[in-house]
Amino acid sequence: MSTLTYTRLELRRTVRNRQTFIFTVLFPIVMYLLLAGPNRHNHDFGGSPGHHTGLFAPQYYMVGLLGFGGMIAVLSSGARIAAERTIGWNRQLRLTPLTARQYLRTKILTGYLFAMVSIALLYVAGISMGVRLPFANWVHMTWLILLALIPFAALGIGAGHLLRDDAAGPATGGSVSLFAFLGGTWFPITGGGFFVSFCQLLPSYWLVQAGHLGLGASNPWGAKAWAVITVWSAASIAFAAWAYRRDTRRA
Repeated sequence: MSTLTYTRLELRRTVRNRQTFIFTVLFPIVMYLLLAGPNRHNHDFGGSPGHHTGLFAPQYYMVGLLGFGGMIAVLSSGARIAAERTIGWNRQLRLTPLTARQYLRTKILTGYLFAMVSIALLYVAGISMGVRLPFANWVHMTWLILLALIPFAALGIGAGHLLRDDAAGPATGGSVSLFAFLGGTWFPITGGGFFVSFCQLLPSYWLVQAGHLGLGASNPWGAKAWAVITVWSAASIAFAAWAYRRDTRRA
């Protein structure tokens, strides 16, 4: 079985699962419409008398939910893997010529495809509400977001091979909520102190910062951002590979 064949099969199976598709792809869109819809004419979001932000509310919510939707998409692969392990699908796959590298590559690719669909739908929803950005900003923002999702894609695969089916779903939801909170999805993380320094050591913080290109940030990533994403990506990939080998040895 080739990677392309398995990827097509994986996508078909996932799309046919309506619950997975709704919560993975459509949930961030629903949240965006609920948040941005009532504020679609607000061009001074978060402003107050004497203090004008100049933020367009639909634009603010769009960039804030990009990372959130991407994390849901790639981390949800863990719940799918755990379910497959429960019904013995993974053992059946190991009877085919599919290699471990092809298997892991397909899982990552599937998660990324759903992440890109979620991001694209958020872009369409934002544009429909009046969000306008230079083309270069769209490209740069998307590129950085996809890079920042690498550790989350690997973490989802690793968790799927360690957790049982009944624990994978809650673990995924809890992880997304915690990373989103500490990354600044729901409120800006500014200033100094231990809390800010700690948040800046997490990939979710830089995932959110990548989205801030859509708010006019000129250079959201510096040397620290690249170091954090690189270290987390390497550690997460190693964790996913270890979890896969451990699971297959026990099967």
